[in-house]
Amino acid sequence: MKLNRLFFKYTFSYKSHAILTIVFNTLFVFFNLISLVLFIPFLQLIFKVNQDKDEVIHAPIWKGVGSIVEYCETWYKYTMNQMVENDPQKALLFVCISVFIAFFLKNIFRYGAIWYQSQLRMAVVRDIKNKLFEKALKLPLAFYTEQRKGDLTARINTDVLEIEIAVVAVLEFVFREPIAIIINVAMLVALSPSLTLISFILLPLTAFVISRIGKSLKRTAKSTAEQNGLMFSSLDEWLGGMRIIKAFNAENSVFERFKTINLRFQQLTTKTFRKRDLSPLINETLGAAVMLTLVWFGGKMILDKDVNSLSGEEFITFIIIFSQLLRPIQGISTSIANLDKAKPAMDRINEILHADEIIFDKENPEPLIQFQDSIQFDNVSFKYGEEFVLKNVSFELKKGKTLALVGESGSGKSTIADLLPRFYEVNDGNIFIDGKNIKDYLIEDLRRHIGIVTQESILFNDTVANNILFGNPSASQSDIEEAARIAHADKFIQELEAGYQTSIGERGGKLSGGQKQRISIARALLKDPSILVLDEATSALDTESEKIVQEALDNLLKGKTSLVIAHRLSTIIHADEILVLSKGEVIERGNHQELMTKEGAYFNLCSLQGINK
Repeated sequence: MKLNRLFFKYTFSYKSHAILTIVFNTLFVFFNLISLVLFIPFLQLIFKVNQDKDEVIHAPIWKGVGSIVEYCETWYKYTMNQMVENDPQKALLFVCISVFIAFFLKNIFRYGAIWYQSQLRMAVVRDIKNKLFEKALKLPLAFYTEQRKGDLTARINTDVLEIEIAVVAVLEFVFREPIAIIINVAMLVALSPSLTLISFILLPLTAFVISRIGKSLKRTAKSTAEQNGLMFSSLDEWLGGMRIIKAFNAENSVFERFKTINLRFQQLTTKTFRKRDLSPLINETLGAAVMLTLVWFGGKMILDKDVNSLSGEEFITFIIIFSQLLRPIQGISTSIANLDKAKPAMDRINEILHADEIIFDKENPEPLIQFQDSIQFDNVSFKYGEEFVLKNVSFELKKGKTLALVGESGSGKSTIADLLPRFYEVNDGNIFIDGKNIKDYLIEDLRRHIGIVTQESILFNDTVANNILFGNPSASQSDIEEAARIAHADKFIQELEAGYQTSIGERGGKLSGGQKQRISIARALLKDPSILVLDEATSALDTESEKIVQEALDNLLKGKTSLVIAHRLSTIIHADEILVLSKGEVIERGNHQELMTKEGAYFNLCSLQGINK
């Protein structure tokens, strides 16, 4: 199996924890084998307790560090021999205590490995989630028009959990299990090379079967991850549109669609679990078949006196150690299954991490300290996909002036507003602020000078105060209250159950449309930007709310450079200049009186809304 290098990267992002996990796992493997090997001399002596002692065991002689294994083995055999000859029960007690100490140390080291491994895996999960969300914040708005937000949520949650499992799998697959296999195989070869050779002929069958299951598992896991993303996206849409669902009595049809998606997810998940869990079961079954084959060969060697090269105690020891060899082999097959299952999740995460940000600061960008003169659109064209929605748009907005954009839906008004703070990049032409291309400025500086109030008030599930503070976190409470007062929001805020500390619910759901819009205006006021973009800020309000909000907007616009998009033309008749757009092109321009005199497209729009002056 070709391991993804990123699994290693994430596993060793915390080197000390990874190394300590490996060390403790190695000690666990060693003492696990020791706990079994300690029985060997005792078995040999027990088998010969009622037989003639052909073998004379001498006291160990120290020959240097290179012979430490031989020295320990001879010392143990010599000590056991003396005990069995003098007091067999004492020898039995000694073995039991020795084995208990070995088991105790084995489990201590295993827990040490788990201790550092658990911290490592959750730290990796935290870091990947941080990277994904940081990347999500940097991606342009165009990314979110093409991708489902729910799918991104699924990648940050469900897919990242698969990486957590893969981190553990790497540590076990590469470092713990191979060490266990090497140590156990070395002991098996020392006991019986012929039986070990037979096992090596039989074991590859297991690896072949598991690899076939792993490839199938990878395909199924990818389909499962994609279906999970679809379910998250659908839930996000349906829960966000609950008002419409209820209004159109669509609960049953939406529920049926959810059941269909959920059923498909359940089927794929079940299939994934079945394939993943099948791998160790098949491995165990094949391992049992291999062991029984070895029992047959080994038993035959013992019973055949002429070719007997294996004693009964050695054979029992061989089978015990071989049974321990199956555990790391099964562990490797499980790790491979987990890595195969995590690979599609890693691919989906990398799609986000490697997505082109498109909009980024150029090398050595210039700071935009103060807006001084004008904003200029110079033959700007922009397209979504293949179709241009803006075509050679040019205008200049002087500091302190108000420019209004009007026209039918889809004419490109909001696109102009989105291009100014570089939410999107122009395809042709340039946008200048104070004579310099906005691409030359630091994006953070550019957006700090721009305040935006949109038709849909975008608020967060937090307190009123924190929502107003969003654009200026360092402001004081008195600054918040002053901004709210100017925005005509202070009175209704004071009447809320906890005043400025009242939580307004998801997307400000506890407030009315007019109240939400006034908080949005207070937020823009507190930011105190040089340039204001108002994108149909009153079009979704009733007449009474519109009047209050319009007064708040008038306060907001005082002394500001403003780009205003409006459907209700009564709100922009005092603008310094009005651009009329149609199909992405400017077809008329001038102030209100000039355009009314022309009796063109703007005049017709005003007539439809009952404006005759």
